[in-house]
Amino acid sequence: MRVALITGGGRGIGRAIALRLAADGANVVVNYRSDVQAAKQVAAAVENLGGQAAVIRADVADPEQLRALFDTAEGAFGGLDVFVHNAFGATLGPLALATDEDYAQNFATNSLAAFVAFREAATRLRDGGRIVYVSTAITRVSNPGSSLYSASKAAGEQLVRVLAREVAARGITVNSVLPGPVDTDSARAIIDQLTPSVNRTPFGRIGEPEDIADVVAFLASDQARWITGQRIVADGGLTA
Repeated sequence: MRVALITGGGRGIGRAIALRLAADGANVVVNYRSDVQAAKQVAAAVENLGGQAAVIRADVADPEQLRALFDTAEGAFGGLDVFVHNAFGATLGPLALATDEDYAQNFATNSLAAFVAFREAATRLRDGGRIVYVSTAITRVSNPGSSLYSASKAAGEQLVRVLAREVAARGITVNSVLPGPVDTDSARAIIDQLTPSVNRTPFGRIGEPEDIADVVAFLASDQARWITGQRIVADGGLTA
């Protein structure tokens, strides 16, 4: 069985990805930062689907913890085949009011974490592996208040494009998925702000976590062997 490591795998999109990959036959390593009970529930659901699961705490903004996450994940199953970098952080607000700390937080949680995670994945995944970066469709637009978040996520997308060429000889593919608004706990907290996005989406709704998980699962499959270095927009047509 393939082994998949998912950062931020305890809730929202990460949870949906974990369950979708488990349904496809993968063993799953669920990373979480703070909500251990949610992560354990995901692990139990993976096992109910017939897979094996491990739950590992790590703050992806800390390079040492991130490296240790890969060490522990490899030790749990003897190797890794799929890495999905889903964890993120966002500080939103006008650029003119942003602090140095806001900048540091966004870029540590998003850009630095992506750099360390991709470096570890590139050296640890078995040949024919899959790396999928869950970014955001905000990198395609100029939403007021999103400058630090979108810039820090866009940096990860560029890492994906270059890394895809560097690991291709080993049959490893590397791609980004760019979700639009998705119905998660964090999105519900700002649901009033999402109403304009819902109105602009051809389907008249925001995304569900499973909408994104299905795209990630395809990119993690053998059927996506000819797709690499790409940014796959999964926003229901919002930015079309």
